[in-house]
This record gives sequence, C-alpha cells and structure tokens, in this order.
Amino acid sequence: MGWAMSDKPDAELAIKALEMAYQQRGCPSGVLFHSDQGSQYGSRAFRQRLWRYRMTQSMSRRGNCWDNAPMERLFRSLKSEWLPRDAASSLNWAVNERRNLVIEHLRSWWRLYHLKWCPG
Repeated sequence: MGWAMSDKPDAELAIKALEMAYQQRGCPSGVLFHSDQGSQYGSRAFRQRLWRYRMTQSMSRRGNCWDNAPMERLFRSLKSEWLPRDAASSLNWAVNERRNLVIEHLRSWWRLYHLKWCPG
C-alpha cells in the first residue's frame, strides 16, 4: 500500500503513492491497480508509470462509488470526522495532524488485514 499527501490531487501525487507501494511490495509485475475515474489516474503520466511497472489499470464505473467502497469510506471519514472544524489554528498544524491520523489509520488497517487474510 502506498500513500502520499499534497494540497492538490494531481497526477504527481498519485504517482508518488504508486511508487511507494511498488517499492514496498518488491517491484511486482502483473498487479491490478484499481481506482476511481479521477483525472490524475487517467493522465498520460500516470498511465505511463503503470505501463512501466507492468500493472493493469482498472477504474470504477462512472458514478458508482460501490466499486471502490472501502476507500470511499476512508476518505469520507478523513474529510468529515477526524478533524474538528474549529481545531485548525493554522494550515501547517492541520496538514500535520491529518497526515498523522491517516498514517495511523492505514497502519491499523494493514495490521488487521494481514491478521485476517495473511496468517502466519
């Protein structure tokens, strides 16, 4: 699993997250990469990176959030539940706080996933 943070959801951000996941998994080939239809995932730069890593791209159907429900749920929580609206006294504090929350959530999810699906 890879992740990256930025103030804008562009192809560069998506490529950074993809590179992290690719490196952490030992540079696998034949991987299926699933995403929504965001412009960053359809960009030429991102599609070229998938091709270079020998990954197959899969996108959810237009307007169908059920194709990617677990990630849709994570990002809904991130946007609405994890940070009180009046808590951010500065942009820098808010960015660091969200980064820490996302990292901890992803680590917890990954540990539970491996306990359930990858025992031993």
